[in-house]
Amino acid sequence: MINQTVRGTKDLLFDEWYRFKYVQQTASEISSLYGFLPVETPIFEYTEVFTKTLGDSSDIINKEMYTFNDKGGKSITLRPEFTAAVVRLLVEKKLQTPIKLFSTGPAFRYERPQKGRQRQFHQINFEAFGVEDPKADIELITLAQHLLTEFGIDKNVRLEINSLGDGETIGKYREALISYFKKFQNDLSEDSQNRLIKNPLRILDSKDKTDKEIISGAPKISDYYTKKSLSFFEQILNGLTILDIPYTVNDKLVRGLDYYCHTVFEFVTEDLGSQGAVFAGGRYDNLVSSVGGKHTPAIGFAGGIERVMELTNYLVKEERAVCLIPIGKEAEEHALTLANELRRNGLYVIYEYSGTLKTRMRKANQADAKVALIFGDEELSSKTLKIKDMDLGEEKTIARNNIIKSIHQVYGQNRKSRFW
Repeated sequence: MINQTVRGTKDLLFDEWYRFKYVQQTASEISSLYGFLPVETPIFEYTEVFTKTLGDSSDIINKEMYTFNDKGGKSITLRPEFTAAVVRLLVEKKLQTPIKLFSTGPAFRYERPQKGRQRQFHQINFEAFGVEDPKADIELITLAQHLLTEFGIDKNVRLEINSLGDGETIGKYREALISYFKKFQNDLSEDSQNRLIKNPLRILDSKDKTDKEIISGAPKISDYYTKKSLSFFEQILNGLTILDIPYTVNDKLVRGLDYYCHTVFEFVTEDLGSQGAVFAGGRYDNLVSSVGGKHTPAIGFAGGIERVMELTNYLVKEERAVCLIPIGKEAEEHALTLANELRRNGLYVIYEYSGTLKTRMRKANQADAKVALIFGDEELSSKTLKIKDMDLGEEKTIARNNIIKSIHQVYGQNRKSRFW
């Protein structure tokens, strides 16, 4: 066991690491266009941060959290999701609202590893606090759509949206669901029987086959909307239509956490198997006040980096190298100085520490170098170098003090930063 990863964790190597960073960096750049500020929370919190916010009917609380006592006897939990931690930050730091916060990093859930989701997974996370207007919901959904387009995966992902309404709506709908599901109580799965007592809305999220058959006949929440709830939802749908963002109203969509109200949404795909949500989130107007903060309407969503990586066709665009080919002892020593100078000027440099001219030229070709710099005693004494365009096979002598300009001329206008 000592030489293998823990089940549900994964190493990121080489190109995969760059794809991972590409998703993070792109999300960060897009978030700034919408006025989001970057924050980072610890990967573990006091357990109460999550148990008091996620709801005791959620699978996260009941089955999936990594919880342990530290050496001081305090109950600590590895972060299973971002919103609770960001709300804790908002309240503790007394941040002024309205405010938009972007965060990214690992999260941890003990569940069956599957395509695009490990037990240690990573998310990009967006939270907007302090705005009750439905325009905030539209903007967050637009941001999610913008990201999908930027990643080139918007064609195979669809938006499903629902509204849970306000407190009055949820209260009446809860009673209706209890009345309905009690008629099938003995046929429900064990999880759904427990949810019937704690939060019957969560039954609608069941993946059990028998539960799904029963759910198909359940009352619809749209029959219980207050006038205010219906108006709020209609404004969001109208905004999406104006922005030409296609959507499907899924009246069984409730999301997996107890703190949601009004808008809930998921961008889903068939390309990731049974767990097809790429981005998901919703509104949680009462969450901040439930943990001791002032009433703060809020909406947010998160996306799995690994899931985006599974879908995107992003390829690492590695810059071709400058290869140094020193000839002789003094040239070998000078190669260290020259390599350092070129790298400090933003150039990707490789060279073999030993070998003949023929061997080194062969290695330069194998590495697909764009430029070769060849120098020996004669070049050192005359303060020159030979520069070779490896594509054209053209070689010329240049002044040592003109080296940076000469290299850029060989690269032409196509030179990019090394990996993006």
